[in-house]
Formats: sequence, C-alpha cells, structure tokens
Amino acid sequence: MKPVRTIIFAKAPQAGFAKTRLIPALGQKGAAELARQMLLRTLQEALAANLGPVELCVTPAITDVAWQDIALPSGVEISDQGAGDLGARMARAAGQGIERGQSVLLIGTDCVEMSAALLCEAAHALLEHDAVIHGTTDGGYTVLGMRQFNPYLFVSMPWSTDAVAFITIVRLGQLGWSVHVGQMLHDVDEAQDLKHLPEAWKSDVGL
Repeated sequence: MKPVRTIIFAKAPQAGFAKTRLIPALGQKGAAELARQMLLRTLQEALAANLGPVELCVTPAITDVAWQDIALPSGVEISDQGAGDLGARMARAAGQGIERGQSVLLIGTDCVEMSAALLCEAAHALLEHDAVIHGTTDGGYTVLGMRQFNPYLFVSMPWSTDAVAFITIVRLGQLGWSVHVGQMLHDVDEAQDLKHLPEAWKSDVGL
C-alpha cells in the first residue's frame, strides 16, 4: 500500500470569516469557536489514522494574523490554498500529492463524523478502487480519495450546491475509474445542522 496523504482544507477560524452561515445562530464568536473546535478535531483524527503525511491546506496563508492564536499540533505539514476557485485549489493540492507518488484523501473540517476509523476505511477502499467518496446530506462531499489524478473532477463544478457529489460520481464513471461510495455523512454549515453536534460541544459555542 503506497502512502496516503490526507489533505485538510480549512479557513482560519476567525470571527466573521469562518462559518459565516452560522453567525445568525451562534454569533461571530460562537461560529469561530465551532470552526476552531472542528479544525483541531479533524487534525487530531487525521494524525491518529497514521496513514501517511497530514497536510493542512489553509486560507489565508499561515503567516496571516488570523492564524496567530491557533495552536496547531506538531507533525502537520502546512500549505497555502493559493488562488482560484475551490476546484482550482483542490485540484492543485491533489495533483501535487499524486505527483509525490501518494494516494490522497481530500477532506474538510465540517463533518461531525470525521474520525480516524473513517479515514482508515477510506484509505483501505483505495486498495481496490481508483477513488472513494463520502457524500453529505446537503449534496456535497466531505471525503474524496484518489490514487490517480484528473482535473476533470474539479473544473466547472457548481460548488456549494446539492449537485456536487452526484456530478463528481458521474464524472468518475466517465473517466472509467472504479469508485467506492461510502456512507452518507453530515456537515455542519447551517443552523439546522447544529443538531448533529456532539453534546459536549454545544455549551462551548453558546447552545
């Protein structure tokens, strides 16, 4: 099994910048605190999976003041998302990982079910499939893994719509890739998603 690079896409958990759709429910401070908790938990689970390199791909750049108070765990590689829409940024990160001779798992920080076990299962699926995807109940995806690269998976995608996972699966089929479709998961992006939060987190974000 070749190494699996887990690439985590994240915004700085800064008030007014992260989790903006949750500000009406949590306020700027509460939304930022939730973003911080989900970022650190995702990093913890990715490191615990011990699959290979863990890369945090950030916006803005890690040198920005927005990151100065965020204590990131050791052992994490940091990269800059760079320019372009989400598809261009994801394609760049995935392509660089594949060029290193690694499989890649692209994940976000919004999924409450993200765990080391789930990431290990996704990596295991890549032993027998070209790609693995875990869709979310809002129509997006929270895990996209691949052992080869094609930019077709990322160009002209209607990001932030309920068609993203479906279109991605269709495109994987058009490429002739074998794909494992994993269990449906939950992202926390809107006020109605807050019911999926672990109870221990709710008081920390003002619920």
